Amino acid sequence: MAAVVMIAVVLGAGVIIIARTMFSRHRAALRFPVGSMRGKTVIVTGASSGIGKATAAELFRLQARVIMACRDRERAEQAAAEIRACAGTSHGELVIKHVELTSLRSVRAFCLEITQEEPKLDVLINNAGVFRCPYSKTEDGFEMQLGVNHLAHFLLTHLLTELMVRSAPSRILVISSKLYKYGSIRFDDLNSESSYDPSFCYSQSKLANLLFVHELAKRLEGRGVTVNSLSPGIVRTNLGRHVRVNLLMKPFLFMVSWLFFKSPEEGAETTMHLACSPDMATVTGKFFSNCREEELLSKATNDDTAKRLWDLSEKMVGIQS
Repeated sequence: MAAVVMIAVVLGAGVIIIARTMFSRHRAALRFPVGSMRGKTVIVTGASSGIGKATAAELFRLQARVIMACRDRERAEQAAAEIRACAGTSHGELVIKHVELTSLRSVRAFCLEITQEEPKLDVLINNAGVFRCPYSKTEDGFEMQLGVNHLAHFLLTHLLTELMVRSAPSRILVISSKLYKYGSIRFDDLNSESSYDPSFCYSQSKLANLLFVHELAKRLEGRGVTVNSLSPGIVRTNLGRHVRVNLLMKPFLFMVSWLFFKSPEEGAETTMHLACSPDMATVTGKFFSNCREEELLSKATNDDTAKRLWDLSEKMVGIQS
């Protein structure tokens, strides 16, 4: 029996490798010239794994000063060591900073440290996020997905905006998702206390990201700071760790992920395009996927909804207008 299982595993692995080679939709990773980000300071939240780590690694290769904003310092240091080991002789600078996005107190402390220590900030990449987690609340009492994916980055961006204006031209990027299409902003139960559906709440938080970008781009118009959002696509990361999968389905899901999901490096391409490309220097208030601009549904660009969410978000995170 064991021999049969082993043969099946080997054959299955062979089929996956051949199929991926023959039918993969993925293209070669987007590459910018070494040194093209020299002299630039970039913050990447959630840079210790997945897309964030891949983004930090490529920025490091391009000789940027990369501030890895992470909740787990040990994991961040391990990621930084791996990035340096793979970088070769041409590289930038990696700086590890602690920030816990489930705590607005931690976000404020992080931003204070940045504004006191960094003379400029060229690119802010709001990358970190949680996906379909069981119902829980942040330190400040917010539903976890709304709190981390939207409110923490809302506050973080607000506290760093003036530094970015002084550093202009500069760029703010927010990682969203096409799953925003299945969400809406439940103003009567934004914290999901009456009912909780993890899929809906993730979509709500990603829609909130897009409305935030829509409103922020208008507010920063003419100040030298561009603001854009993007969807990285379906990527093989640990973001889906809270999703329960039937044991019998795991081999099939593994095969599908290797056949059709992007690698973290491929998932980081659109982020890198918006962060580094000279063509994106003046583009603002837009949404991108696969390095191309895409039109959003009207609910993601509604002025009244965006303004209402902005005002409510300010109250929730304690910003005085």
